[in-house]
Amino acid sequence: MDISQLLAAMTPEVYQRILTAVETGKWLDGSVLTPQLRDSAMQAVMLYQSRHNIDADHMTVAAGGEIKFKSKAEFKRDFESDSLSARDDNNTADNDIARFDHDQL
Repeated sequence: MDISQLLAAMTPEVYQRILTAVETGKWLDGSVLTPQLRDSAMQAVMLYQSRHNIDADHMTVAAGGEIKFKSKAEFKRDFESDSLSARDDNNTADNDIARFDHDQL
């Protein structure tokens, strides 16, 4: 299988499973990746990222094949925007959380 066939066959779900396996060293069923399989899976992840990764995390392969490094300021900005959107979601969603003062416990 050549690179173009590999990338055409790799769905976002397959990519996520391979990425998780590379990160943890195990497949979802718990079986361990061999070093050779881990290297091949890592190459597949990097190829996929080079074609599809528009919003690259710190030190990943961005779309176009360039390695993307985010600065501390970029991480802070991204984290703050994620926190704000999560707060907005909590205000609109039906999330009932019991809250107690220390003396009520």
